Amino acid sequence: MAEVYDFAVIGGGMAGASLAAELAPHGSVLVLEAEDRPGYHATGRSAAFWEECYGGPQVVPLTLASGPFLQEHGFLSQRGALYLGRDGDAGELDGFMHRFAKSGVTIERLSSNAVVERVPGLRPEWTGAVWEPACADIDVAGLHAHYLATMKHGGGQLEVRARLANAERTATGWHLKTDRGAEFESAILINAGGAWADEIARIAGVAPIGITPYRRTVVQLRVDPPPPADLPLVLDIAGQFYFRPDNARIWLSPHDEEPSAPCDAAPEELAVATAIARMEEVVDWRIVAVEHKWAGLRSFAPDRLPVYGFDPKDSGFFWFAGQGGFGIQTAPAAARLGAQTLLGQPRDVMTASLDPDIYSPKRFALGSKAGFLD
Repeated sequence: MAEVYDFAVIGGGMAGASLAAELAPHGSVLVLEAEDRPGYHATGRSAAFWEECYGGPQVVPLTLASGPFLQEHGFLSQRGALYLGRDGDAGELDGFMHRFAKSGVTIERLSSNAVVERVPGLRPEWTGAVWEPACADIDVAGLHAHYLATMKHGGGQLEVRARLANAERTATGWHLKTDRGAEFESAILINAGGAWADEIARIAGVAPIGITPYRRTVVQLRVDPPPPADLPLVLDIAGQFYFRPDNARIWLSPHDEEPSAPCDAAPEELAVATAIARMEEVVDWRIVAVEHKWAGLRSFAPDRLPVYGFDPKDSGFFWFAGQGGFGIQTAPAAARLGAQTLLGQPRDVMTASLDPDIYSPKRFALGSKAGFLD
């Protein structure tokens, strides 16, 4: 006889683990993870940072609501972020300031002298920046492990090497079967499948939303001189690169977003070469070695906002997907909001500022015209 659960969460990455941790004290929870270990794909490959502006103004409330939890539990290390602009980018920098003026983030315009002080070796054409002092590195592995441990402590069950193969509607919920033949029953099916979110919906007979995976490349470099430990996260105001230090090395990305099928993403040499070429236009550091390179998938809904809520045509199917590149920095508030929605609970101090309708999948059924926000 199949084991019976109140909630079956498909996906054990940051999204699935955090939501399962929030639900475990309130009902029986099963997490089905397709890989040998949870967090193998996007979560395990993230160079994550808590950056207030990342994702756009409508993601800011989730980020700000998550900040206190991440800080109080020791998952943040202060970094600061610098959005750089060239001589001709003053309008873009001013537009960035205007876009986030009423969002609650802390940002300021910097002069060229102040920029040079923060980025040694900066080439002279980079003359302006927006400074975000609150930006911090995130201990991604620590945060993920925290949620998995919390879920298990609450009685949740994690099954690895358990890719969902079939999901059939029953009178009381769902009958689930994995590719290895294990069977489970659950009242609610939660789609936290990341890049596989639309595929999971199809398996369950639910209409996909159009969540698209995009490949993001990161390369680790050894440079001369070594970067200072207090170098901020440096981002291009035009979205062409970002880099930050890590143990006397540089983690660099060309800020690429190449559409991809759901897969075990691998870096492409062209993306690595592009990243290096772009960084060489910014600083005069000598690249000594390319030590490591990797890629991960970031998945977005059509309007680039996350999708949290019951499917409008199936009240037993819950979407928790489409978190793009901001899924880790927003995990605490998103998981709390998702659990409150699932359990019919009122919002609390963490989620009081959030509008769940902004992230509901109902917006697609209503023909939302929201534009790209990141």
